[in-house]
Parts: sequence; structure tokens; C-alpha cells
Amino acid sequence: MSDLRERYVEQIRRDGAPLTAELAAAFATVPREAFVAGGFQRRDGTWVRPGDKDFLDTVYRDDVLITKIDNRIPVSSSSQPSLMAIMLAALDVRPGLRVLEIGAGTGYNAALLTVLGARVTSIDVQADIADAARAALDRAKLAGVRVLHGDGYAGAPESRFDRAIVTVGVAGVSPRWLAQLEDDRTGLVVAPVEHAGTHPVLAVRGLAGGPVTATVVCPSGFMSAAGPLTADHPYAHPAPATAGTLAEFAPVGEPRWGRPLDSTAYRDLWYAAGVWHRRATHAALPGRDQSCLALLDAAGTGGAAILPDGTVLAGGAEADRYAADAATILDRWEAAGRPPMQAWRINLALTGDPESPIWVPSEWHLGP
Repeated sequence: MSDLRERYVEQIRRDGAPLTAELAAAFATVPREAFVAGGFQRRDGTWVRPGDKDFLDTVYRDDVLITKIDNRIPVSSSSQPSLMAIMLAALDVRPGLRVLEIGAGTGYNAALLTVLGARVTSIDVQADIADAARAALDRAKLAGVRVLHGDGYAGAPESRFDRAIVTVGVAGVSPRWLAQLEDDRTGLVVAPVEHAGTHPVLAVRGLAGGPVTATVVCPSGFMSAAGPLTADHPYAHPAPATAGTLAEFAPVGEPRWGRPLDSTAYRDLWYAAGVWHRRATHAALPGRDQSCLALLDAAGTGGAAILPDGTVLAGGAEADRYAADAATILDRWEAAGRPPMQAWRINLALTGDPESPIWVPSEWHLGP
């Protein structure tokens, strides 16, 4: 087991996570298998269970483990460990800090926080998920985590925290979380906030009544939350276009680059497209790519797409218009020096449901 966990930690490090000695020790110490005791889904759709010969080998990989499915839709999981490590590093956890966690999941993230010395309150809207997380923490013999069943939007109204971390995709940040932070100068919320069909992780600071600002930590692809945390708002992008919903898209020009962008640079372009175009989102292209940057027309069946080599594809009634918009985005990103998503500075606006408002990204600029 020690060799398995050592390889696991090294894989997390190779995949780009900034592992401090303390964070590496946490991943090496916490038994991830205790948090998936009911098994999980393989990428091929089959189910892995304890006792299967590949159970531990699969558990100790840098991969997401889907633990609950509802109508074929994943609704709970153990997130990809390297992404968890990046978010925990951004949270800057130190012994004694009080951390609010929104989305208990399997309980594994709360366990890592506890080993890092945090005092954790974890909230999940699904009662069975909260119960399972408590049981997993007991199996791992980790005390001190308070797991609550409740609406994550509300946080824990009677408590105060130094940090908050969100482990589910949200449309914006609840002002209740900001109000529950002890110190507005050092208080921090790390959350995956919707942008152009994905959920890049933001480091958010501010007061419940504003101003609220953020920077980008990293890209991510979290499952979406429910309720006011996913409310529609004036700054929202279209929902992703799933397989079978788009018209046929055809190339409207040659590739822009001889060597396609790697996944990091493509996500950087994607983020900039979301800043500059309100119709930017994620699309599954017929017969081509299941994960592509697209600009959807108002009907949601046409528009344009940008491939990693800079090729623009277009289709539908407004193909020419959206193809021109895509070319403009490429020109603008090149002229700006291909900025990484971490270069953007973000101002948030309070919007959404008037009864349960959320802080959402509304203004962006490039700068230190």
C-alpha cells in the first residue's frame, strides 16, 4: 500500500499540482478507498467494487471517481486529486483555520483538510451523500469534521470561518459565505464558477455587500450544483450544446497554427472567448469533437466553433456572422499575447434571484 500511495502522490505532482510537503503527506496518509466503499464508475461505464482486483489500483490514480448517478447523470464523486490539490493549495490551509466546505461529496476533501489541520464544516444538499460522508470519515478514523445536510447557499449561519471552498460547479458566490468569513482582508472563497460552459476555479475575496473581486486559479469541469447557486443571470453564457443538438458545421478557413494548442493554451483561449463573447460555451460537434469551444446562435443549433489548431467551423442560419466573431476572437487573443486565464482580474456583480442573489463575474481586465 505504501508503494501504491507513493506512486499516487508522484502522479498528482506530475499532473501539475503544487504539492507542499504537508499536502503531499495528506494525500499519502488519507485512505481514499475508505471514501468509495460503495464502489464507483469506471470511464467505460462499468462499476468498480471493493474486492475487484483492480479496485485499489483504480482508486489510487489521478482521476475522478463517480460514486452516484441519477438518471444517467453523475451527481456525486470524488474529484480528480490533482485538481483537489491545486484548490487546496490556493486555499492556503494552515493548522487551526476554520473552513466551510460546500459540497461534501465522498468526504475525501474534508479528510484532506482535516489532516492539514483545518476545522471543517461540510454541507451537502443531498441527505444520503451527507450521511455517506460521515460514515466514510468514521471508517478513516478522522474526527473533527462537522457534516451537515442543508442548502449550501446558506452556508452555516451560526458559524464563522476563515476560508470557504466549493466542490461543485456554481453560477456565482453566495453572499452568505462572504458574510460568514471572520476577516474581510484575509477571508477567501475558492470556488468553480461557470464561465463559457466550464467551471474555472476562482479565488474570490470581498464583503457580502461588495465590492467582490477574483482571480482565476485553474480550469475545471465540476458537476453543477442545484438551486440558487445555478440561477440564471444577465452575465450567463448558454448551456453547453450536447451531442445531436447542432447543425452540421463545416470549415470556413484554413488552420491558423501549424501546431495545435495544447490543452492548457486551448483553455486559455476558451476563457478569453468567454470574456469577449456572451455566446461562448462548450459543444459536442457532430462527427468531430465532444469538447469544443463554440459560439452558439440564439437558436442554440448553429454558430461557430474554434478548434485547437485555430480552424473555424460554422453552421446554421447565422454561420457567417458567428464565423466572423470567432476570427475576431482569435485575432484579439493573439494581439493580447495569448494571455493565460490566470492573467485576468475580475469584478463581480450581485445578481440572480432577488430572494437569493449571487455574486457573479461581470467585468474583466488584464493586469497584475
